Amino acid sequence: MKSILKHKNSSKGLLILVVALTLQSCFVAQDYTRPELNAETEALYRTDNLPTDSVSIADVSWKNLFTDHYLQQYVEEGLQNNMDVRIALQQIVAAGAYVKQGKAGYMPTLSVGANYTRQEFSENSQFGSIFSGGLDTYDVTANLSWEADIWGKIRSNKRATQAAYLQSVAGHQAVKTQLVSSIVNTYYNLLALDAQLEVTKETIITREKSVETIKALKDAGSVTQVAVDQNIAQYNSAKALQVDIETAIFKTENTLSILLGKSSQHFERSTLNIQKIEEDIKLGLPVALLANRPDVMAAEYGLIQSFELTNVAKSSLYPSLTLTASGGYQSLDLDQLINANSLFATVVGGLTQPIFNQRKLKTQKEVAIAQQEQALLEFKKTLLVAGNEVSNALFNYESETKKIEFRKKEVEALRAAESNSDELLKNGYANYLDLLTAREGALNAELNIIDSKLQQLVAIVDLYEALGGGWR
Repeated sequence: MKSILKHKNSSKGLLILVVALTLQSCFVAQDYTRPELNAETEALYRTDNLPTDSVSIADVSWKNLFTDHYLQQYVEEGLQNNMDVRIALQQIVAAGAYVKQGKAGYMPTLSVGANYTRQEFSENSQFGSIFSGGLDTYDVTANLSWEADIWGKIRSNKRATQAAYLQSVAGHQAVKTQLVSSIVNTYYNLLALDAQLEVTKETIITREKSVETIKALKDAGSVTQVAVDQNIAQYNSAKALQVDIETAIFKTENTLSILLGKSSQHFERSTLNIQKIEEDIKLGLPVALLANRPDVMAAEYGLIQSFELTNVAKSSLYPSLTLTASGGYQSLDLDQLINANSLFATVVGGLTQPIFNQRKLKTQKEVAIAQQEQALLEFKKTLLVAGNEVSNALFNYESETKKIEFRKKEVEALRAAESNSDELLKNGYANYLDLLTAREGALNAELNIIDSKLQQLVAIVDLYEALGGGWR
């Protein structure tokens, strides 16, 4: 009789296991597919020169794009030491831990514990009449529990943690892209300030000589004291401009120090006039932003995570099959605890269908669906913003390229006007105001052409970042 019962129990256990394995193939969870983005990517760059090449400048490593050896050194240091990059790395580590937890969802839970129980019975109770005073119980028990992934809840949760991890990786790449862009632009700003400082110093020397010249003309009776005062004022204006530029250089070096994760210091650097971008400006197809822009990739991984969490919420509404087992040693006497006669075991298989749960599961499903729709809109918005940034950077580059030619002609004309006005004034054929106006215009024009050169370089860097370059 005992063997028959044992056989029946074994058959039941086998049946439960077969049912679990069979139901595991009946997934309710859906697989993620990327949404249609034709409307979002059509005319995304707003340019008549529609890109036909799938390759873009974003595919070029920053080491090949920015060839200044000082700049390469600083970018390398920044990628190693920058605080934001290091923080993003720790976020990847944390997300990786959740991935490991998600993978372990298929594994059973196992716990082991030792217990001592003392029960005092009433003398008038049923047990009190049998056990005088009380009862001591000792046990060492192991508990095992495993849930069958019938509806794909565990699988979806695993995929959600993987998507979160990849989102953190893309976030790290986005930080690197922004860091490379910030370091390069800050470096170029330093070079532009150096160039403006050099022009200003040359202007100061020229204006100092002009003050001496105008004093001589005043002594000769050719001009009045007003002309002398105006020239002295213009000379001091240039000296004040020098102080402003030196202050800007100091602050910009401090900014670069923060980007490199270093204390404030002076940085060695080259000059603005040797900076050239040798690579062709290629945009690539708008859809390439999905694979190049880290923030776009991060937004899609956020959508994938929300999609999988929606699967989890939906699966929670369905029955769950759980197998639990416990076993160990149990005895009334401590010295008899580790004994073959003290062994016990229990196996339970259960199928649970949630019915009333204070609407928690239904609420979780509705919230998950809303968050998934929100993640989809964020994804599309990020893609549109990316295209807008590409469009703006491309237009800025083309505009600065055109403007720089006009600036060159402006400088040539104003320098000629300054030289001619100076000669005419010395010979008594021009008013000193004409010279002052031409001189001030020439200085501003030279500073402007430096700024145009800077903005042209910055536009390329911004375009490189907008297309998703810098993290490779």
